[in-house]
Amino acid sequence: MLLFGLLLVLGCITLMLLFVYLTSEKYAKIVRFKDEQFYLDPNTSEKQRFPSIEDKSTVLLSVIVPAYNEEKRLPVMLEECLEYLERKMKSDPNCTFEVLIVDDGSNDRTTEVGLSYSKKYGCDKVRVLTLSTNRGKGGAVRLGMLSSRGEQLLFADADGATTFEDIAKLQDNLKQLVKGQPRDGAFGLVCGSRAHLEKEAIASRSLFRTVLMKGFHLLVWLFAARSVRDTQCGFKLLTRPTASLCFPNLHIERWAFDVELIYIAEYMKIPTGEVSVRWMEIEGKIIVPVWSWLQMGRDLFLIWLRYSTGAWRVDMRSQTSKVK
Repeated sequence: MLLFGLLLVLGCITLMLLFVYLTSEKYAKIVRFKDEQFYLDPNTSEKQRFPSIEDKSTVLLSVIVPAYNEEKRLPVMLEECLEYLERKMKSDPNCTFEVLIVDDGSNDRTTEVGLSYSKKYGCDKVRVLTLSTNRGKGGAVRLGMLSSRGEQLLFADADGATTFEDIAKLQDNLKQLVKGQPRDGAFGLVCGSRAHLEKEAIASRSLFRTVLMKGFHLLVWLFAARSVRDTQCGFKLLTRPTASLCFPNLHIERWAFDVELIYIAEYMKIPTGEVSVRWMEIEGKIIVPVWSWLQMGRDLFLIWLRYSTGAWRVDMRSQTSKVK
């Protein structure tokens, strides 16, 4: 009886794995609605088409800010970000930049807040990409990356939890990673990290959340990324060729997208780095619910399974997209 039960469980697991394998998309499909191909210039009330990641870079740095219902916290982040970037460009005119706010289907005034900065600084420096429907953080970051102009591309959380001027540390590390590579074909990914703050975080976190965090880190190590300790810090810097290769191939659009990004980088042997950044808990920060932790765990397992079985492969040929 015990043997029969064990065989039944193994049979069910086998069928589940077979189903996942057979129903997996070989390449990622990117859905982009027609309105999402354009940004609004509030000074002229005209719509302009976003560029493509396949185009040549025209600014040094693109900052992609995914935002969902962030009308209250977004201004604080943008003030710090733009003050630093303006000061940097004043001291070095080659440090050109753009900030791309991706409103992930918000139901508040996130888009209006972003457009107020477009009006103040001009659309050459600040643009707003408003998504027709909520995609999840990964989906928002991906569409922002695919619409950017930078030689270097950073995505940063809208809550401003990370001190923005720490981008200089990431840029210094990236410079080392790409040394010896051609400038227009350099590959590199640098992740901001809060790993140095882990002991302090555990001391102030409930036992349940600590167990969830440790369990997630174990799953990441077992099934996905091993070169980066803190995969979830929303402060990552990439070269344009890295973004052009990795983001069109992302299948996961929600919380675990960072892990797949790093997994692809490791799979393609792209140089990666991890740099400690200053980080603080922000009031009103969205707490990941238990269901999302379970979803992330499932996504991590699927990353390993699908890439291992060949159901998912990085498409070196071109971006697979669908416009609606």
